[in-house]
Order: sequence, then structure tokens, then C-alpha cells
Amino acid sequence: MSIPLSVQNYLDAQNINYGVEHNPQLMPITHIGNEDKLDLACVARLVLLKDELGKVQVIFPKNCLLDISAVNELLGRELRAINNDDLSAFGEDSQLEQTPAIPLLENFPLLADNQLFTTDEVFLESGIANTYVKLNQEQFRKTLGNADLAKFSEPIEPILKQLLATDDEQDLTNAVKNFTTLRIKSRLDETLEIPPLPDSADRIIKLRVDANATVEDLAKVVEMDPSLAAQVVSWASSPFYSAPGEIRSIEDAIVRVLGFDLVINLALGLALGKSLSLPKDGPQGITPYWDQAVLTAVTMDQLGKLIPPAARPTSGLTYLSGLLNNFGYLILAHIFPPHFSLISRYAEANSHTASNIIDRHVLGVSREQIGSWLMNMWNLPKEIVTALRWQHTPNYQGEYSQYANLLCVTNQLLSPHLSHYGPLDPLPNELFERLQLDQEEAKLVLEKILEKSDDLKAMSQELSKN
Repeated sequence: MSIPLSVQNYLDAQNINYGVEHNPQLMPITHIGNEDKLDLACVARLVLLKDELGKVQVIFPKNCLLDISAVNELLGRELRAINNDDLSAFGEDSQLEQTPAIPLLENFPLLADNQLFTTDEVFLESGIANTYVKLNQEQFRKTLGNADLAKFSEPIEPILKQLLATDDEQDLTNAVKNFTTLRIKSRLDETLEIPPLPDSADRIIKLRVDANATVEDLAKVVEMDPSLAAQVVSWASSPFYSAPGEIRSIEDAIVRVLGFDLVINLALGLALGKSLSLPKDGPQGITPYWDQAVLTAVTMDQLGKLIPPAARPTSGLTYLSGLLNNFGYLILAHIFPPHFSLISRYAEANSHTASNIIDRHVLGVSREQIGSWLMNMWNLPKEIVTALRWQHTPNYQGEYSQYANLLCVTNQLLSPHLSHYGPLDPLPNELFERLQLDQEEAKLVLEKILEKSDDLKAMSQELSKN
């Protein structure tokens, strides 16, 4: 496939000499330092911003985070990114699959980051996935015309390195100091305005560590919360599980359909989720939080069952890790509401960048750090704490790394099927080898789960109402 005709016509009209590169070996941001692949500093990315005064085009290196606050400060405006999927500004006949890093919209101002001038060659995203326009610096500058030049993006590598540090509580404390007006106290859990552990969740946690707990004990705990009981019965009655006959009680749901481990972990996840409301100002609106949580939980649990028995993680904990994987998102919105909106604007403008990098840049702490810290404070299993904290670090090999690694695989396999803001970096083969997980088997399992995605969404609808 060649470049879009609209891009070709623009370059020809400007008498620009260019080459075309298909599927170059780009270096994933999460693997910065691999000299065998093209440095993303050479790759240019363009984002369209708008406010009530009109549109602005900004172009910057793909190894950087677009600092939307810096752009607004430079221009004295309140710009936010246009939906990446909305290509209507380029016309119906543009033949574009995505926004090209070429200023086709001549009527709108162009702002270029001067960090793009540090390499001999520049690869411009062409508007077709995995196809790039290759230019030398002289030709690249011709494409920019009378663009204003400034520095308004931040290199991702230093932010990524900061995320690998392990002093999460210090990061949280610093974030509170920098971004709230709360009085800083000696203990972080006295400072952050987080909800207490729900009574139902507290009872379930105590039951989880009771080696003598029975089905009857679990049923009594679940039945103490009517809405939780209704959700468990609804879960067991779902076509996803294809249970014969009517589910008449919590015990029936446990014994005949779901099993003790699944119900206790499902109930715990649901009880925790009820403690926080869903944010309404996520990227491009409301994120379907529970749809994604349920899909992640089921997928991670099923992938775990592909691992040989001797190395297999505990099924209930894989399910709960998946269900709570993005719990930090809810906490982030609860603790830092004004800044959550800003983070959402950054996410809209940086679909090439993982959410934890954006969080770290804006707040100094990521949602994964916040979520895992809270799980630890609530005395959830260390496997859950580790899975949430290191789910975006493919090479993590610390204690309980199996859960973090499996969640990392699950997130990446599901990424094309979710409301996704972030890069789709390929997973390293050694990660599958470390987990003893066959990639082809994993893809087949995912296909079967996605075939039942409507059933899973029906299961999650009740959760979204709470």
C-alpha cells in the first residue's frame, strides 16, 4: 500500500523529495535502549487540538509526551485533542486511516517541537498504519512552512525510569504535597481522602484467610449485602456460564455454577468497586470501566489455566487481579478530581503513550502505584498488590511476578478490543516463555472469550448502575 493520495498531492505540490517506509522496525517505548530498532525520536506525530477559537496542529517526536498544558500556556488558549478516530476535518475523500504527521490543513496554525530537528532523518506518520514518509531535515523543514517552533513535549524515557522506582508511598506523599491543599500529616492514609474498606469487603477478606470457611459461611456473608447477593446470582445465571436450570440461591450459585474461589473473589471485587463512583470526565467521555474489568478478569483467569499445573497461579487470585486491574483509575479520580480531568486531556492528546507515563508526568505518581498501595493498606493478598503495581512492566521478575506478568499479557492481548489510549507494543517472547504460556493457545482462548463478549457486557451492566 502506498501513502494516501491527499498526502502525496501535498508533498508533490510543495516539491518535497521523500521516500516511503513500510513496517519499519520501530523501538517500543517500553524497550528504550534497543539499538537494533529505529529510535522513536526520528518519528514525527501530529495531533489536532481545538477550542472555541478553532483548531491547531501540533507536531512532535513520538518518543515524547505532548504537554498539553505547555501548549496552552504558549498559545494562551484552552485546547484539547480531537478524537483520534475523527478524520472528518481532512475531508471524506482523504483516504486516511489515522491523523498524518503532515500539515494538510493549511488554514490552521501549526506548532512544531524543535526537538524534531536533532536527527538526520525524520519519519512522518503517513495516515496509513505502519507506513511512514521518510525525509531528510531540509525536506522536513519545507513541510512545516511558517510553523511556530517551540519545545512543548517531554521525553518519555526519564519518566519511564522514574516509574521503575519502588518507593510508592513517597511518590504518593509528594503528589499530595504538590497537587492538593490538604495539610500534610505524618501518615499518608490519614491524609488521602479515600473511603474506608466497605463492611462487606472486610468480612470477605476475613473469610478468605479462614482455612475452615465453608460454602455456607460464604453464602451468609454475601447475603448480608442484598445488592451483592443479587449480582452473584445474576452472574451465575448469565448465558456466559450456561448453567442448567434456575439459580435459586447464593449456595446454588456457588456449588452448581461458580465455585467457592470464584465467588469469594468476585464478591470481594464487587464490594470494593461499590465504594467508589465511576468518573464522568475520562478520555473522550465515560470509560466503560466495568465492561473492561469483567473482560480482563475472565481473560486473565482463562489464560492462567493454560499454564502447566506445577507453575499455574491460583485461579481465584488471577480473576481478582483482572477484575481490580484498573482500580487505581477510580482512586485517581477520587483523590485528585481536578487533576483527573487534566490527565484525561493528556490521554486524548497522547494515544501513543501509556497511561502510567501520563499519570507520572502530571501527578508524580501512577494509578498503578495508587491502586496497589490501597490494596496493600486494605490487606489484600500480596499477589494482587504485585499484579496491579507491575502490570505494565514486562520484564518484572520480583516476588509474585507471575501475576504481574500474566496481567501484562492479558492487558496487551485485550488492548485492541477495549476503549484504549496507549501504545500496542508487542509482548516479548521471553515473557510467554517465563510464564510457560503458549502464544497461539492464548490467542485461541481470547477468540472464544470475545465471541461471548455480549454476555459479559450483560453481566457488567448491573455493576455500572452502582
